[in-house]
Amino acid sequence: MGMVSEFKEFIARGNVIDLAVGVVIGAAFGKIVTALVDGIVMPALGMLTGGVDISDLKVVLSPAGVDAAGAEIAEVAIRYGAFIQTVVDFVLIAFVIFLFIKGYNRLKKSTEAEAEAAPAEPSEDILLLREIRDSLKRG
Repeated sequence: MGMVSEFKEFIARGNVIDLAVGVVIGAAFGKIVTALVDGIVMPALGMLTGGVDISDLKVVLSPAGVDAAGAEIAEVAIRYGAFIQTVVDFVLIAFVIFLFIKGYNRLKKSTEAEAEAAPAEPSEDILLLREIRDSLKRG
């Protein structure tokens, strides 16, 4: 079997397609949560901290300046505010995925319970045998 035909068989499997769809939806969902954090959560958190933009928090190790030759020296800083914002993004994404999986498992359990609760219909052979039994009892 050639490599191309093996690759086609690999791609044709349903779980690969499902995985690809999951990755695309996950990326889009990540953008939604990032927009939520950037546009709603962080400004509210900034208001609670006295109007400070959390993503701009940093510890400056070496301030920006100009050297003796007149070239600009870039600021060296530890930007922990961006890290805090990324952690908030992660926690929100993880929480929403948890809620989604919890709902999916609950739906799956209820569907399985309904399937177990409904008795299986007897086969045609069993119905025929019961009919014969009832006929013999009557006659």
